[in-house]
Amino acid sequence: MELLSSHKRSRCLSCVSVSLVVVGLFCRESTMACAFLHRLVASVPTISTTIAGPAATTACNFGRGKNVRMFASAAGTVASPAVTAQEALSKYEELAKNLREIDALEGISGLLGWDEQTMLPSGSAPARAFHKAALAGVLHEKKTNPSLDVLLPVLASPNVLELLPSPEARANVRLAHKEWELQKKKSKEMTAREAALEGRGYAAWVTAREKDDFHHGFLPVLQDIVALKKEVATATRPGWDTYDANLDLFEPGMTVRRLTEIFGALKTELVPLLQQIMASSRYQTQDKDRPPAFQGGPQWDVNIQAQLSREVSEALGFDYTLGRIDTSVHPFTGGSHPTDVRITTRYSQEKWLEGISGTVHEVGHGLYEQGRNPEQRDLPASRALSMGVHESQSLIWERMVFQSRAFWEYATPVFSRHFPHTQGLSPEDFYRYVNRVQPDLIRVEADEVTYPLHIILRFEMEQALLDGSLAPADLPHAWNAKMKSLLNVEVVKSGEGREGGREGGNAKGCLQDVHWAVGALGYFPSYTLGAMMAAQLWVSAERAIPSLSAEIGRGNFQKLREWLRREVHVRGSVCTSMDELLRTVTGEPLNPEYFVMYLKRKYGELYSLEEGGKEEL
Repeated sequence: MELLSSHKRSRCLSCVSVSLVVVGLFCRESTMACAFLHRLVASVPTISTTIAGPAATTACNFGRGKNVRMFASAAGTVASPAVTAQEALSKYEELAKNLREIDALEGISGLLGWDEQTMLPSGSAPARAFHKAALAGVLHEKKTNPSLDVLLPVLASPNVLELLPSPEARANVRLAHKEWELQKKKSKEMTAREAALEGRGYAAWVTAREKDDFHHGFLPVLQDIVALKKEVATATRPGWDTYDANLDLFEPGMTVRRLTEIFGALKTELVPLLQQIMASSRYQTQDKDRPPAFQGGPQWDVNIQAQLSREVSEALGFDYTLGRIDTSVHPFTGGSHPTDVRITTRYSQEKWLEGISGTVHEVGHGLYEQGRNPEQRDLPASRALSMGVHESQSLIWERMVFQSRAFWEYATPVFSRHFPHTQGLSPEDFYRYVNRVQPDLIRVEADEVTYPLHIILRFEMEQALLDGSLAPADLPHAWNAKMKSLLNVEVVKSGEGREGGREGGNAKGCLQDVHWAVGALGYFPSYTLGAMMAAQLWVSAERAIPSLSAEIGRGNFQKLREWLRREVHVRGSVCTSMDELLRTVTGEPLNPEYFVMYLKRKYGELYSLEEGGKEEL
């Protein structure tokens, strides 16, 4: 799902991963649906975003010390007096002390966000919004402390930066300098207002979603959120495209122009693939051929689902001495620290699959958080590089592992033990069931083929909200029209029952996700960027671990977990972008073709598509 976290916009908001609730929301200001979001809810910009300005060269290889020259600020290099290596180290240690204190406060913010979405009484929401606004003000003061006005310009100057002893130290300076520049452009009042509004937005969203009341229950706060996001973008990144300014909070280095190209090409590939699947004979009979044991109902007891989720999450490697699992309206990953990682999921007797799949997704976020570099744990360099990178880690576990044939060799006996009514099912039965393609209303329940189309829809909607071409009041109509054009799914109000329509109204339309309610405009692209990255990383993982499929089939996930920890988790934000990290690990920047090839091969085989389609692979 998603990431949300108070000091990692690295979770699923859903995932995602927002308050990365991604999603499942892990946000990097949560990650942890689905990290990114908790921090987002606290309205504290992520420290791990890159600096705007000239391109910087970094040593992305963890622990390898290359001398790296950095620019001091977006406005130009800051001249500094001659500084010895010892003086540079002393100033760096003073900065690190400040950064650790900021991290501790952000950890508290993370706990407030986690509690808000799991334990907080509904009547306590106004008080919690006040608490978060007050804490955001304290954090703003800490991040704009006058001592940083002296330390950062000196440390960020090229001749001093190159005296620091490691890539991690240089990354900490780079990231802290970026955050400092952003915070200096925001007033304490704006920071507190942002935090309070996001708290109010979450409370309004919960109620509006329950009552399917967009216009009276959610529209007023959405209008305020969109206006404030424009205001913050103008203040902190003058001259930037408004969407780029918001996107940079989650995906450093990514632009709306590049996303438009990537998503345009993806749409060109996926829409015909979906049409081909839906025209296949296997698609036409998949509901009739589905084994009755998969039918939802009281046999899928939610308490037993929770026991199953616990067992599987422990097998994957989630450390419960450093974390916990709870339930929430929207699954996410949050917490206060890599030693306090909190994941959530949700269970349903009718939709039993979303409980275990959501758990696996959030475990992916949680493993990333628990695997951060212990030597840098309280410093910016250890944080997830972006929400897309965080989502790649949850999606590797959810899509490449959980939805693989090999996984069900391990998991089928586990399910049979917990749910005896499934004892007649084979691993192939489970594999085909969890990989069914079925266009529908809900993003977090979407299959791999249609999921990116849900993201493209949201990307186009939030772009339009921010550039003013779509008024918030017109969002439901625009949303429903886009669902029809992209997914051929018609949204109808409950009770209308038009043939071919899906009942649900706005609750299952533009109100289904929490992201915009907590101000996370620009977050959604991270999910599909993460899926692309996951496919690219998976190819490298299979090369590095030739026995990977067999290991997964035996329930041995250690080799994959250690490879990801070594290649991704401990690198944190030492790299400056997803492209640089991928170049380091896989030898090339983000290449969407890996994702397209993965989908065509997998679903071409599952749906017995014609040979012509297979030959195109």
